[in-house]
Amino acid sequence: MTATGIHYRRTTAQQRKKLFEKWEETGNISEACRKAHVGRGTFYYWQARFEEKGYKGLEEFEDHAPNSPNRIEEKVERVVIEMKQEHQDWGKKRIADELAKKNNWVPVVSPNTVKRVLEDAGLWARIEEETKKK
Repeated sequence: MTATGIHYRRTTAQQRKKLFEKWEETGNISEACRKAHVGRGTFYYWQARFEEKGYKGLEEFEDHAPNSPNRIEEKVERVVIEMKQEHQDWGKKRIADELAKKNNWVPVVSPNTVKRVLEDAGLWARIEEETKKK
């Protein structure tokens, strides 16, 4: 049986506001956390921002995931495309391995990511067409 982590939803701006209102009112962190239905860790997480920016700082949440979390840097995409253009016979695995070799054998991209980059650049379909012709 595999253990799964517990997922806690993010606090809302209203919860954070209630948390710090109650804390200012009572001076008691535990009571404020109970009233806002959050853990003490949440209080300490937001405390510095509250002290710096006040209630306005509790409204914004900057630690969210990027819009395209699976996208690689444009610089890496360009290198993948350049490698393919220089070496027409290289496939996705070879390009991924060459990038890893240049990075002290630490993987930079997966072979499937290389394929996606080449498909987006219109370089992968050409390989499939050439293979079908043979």
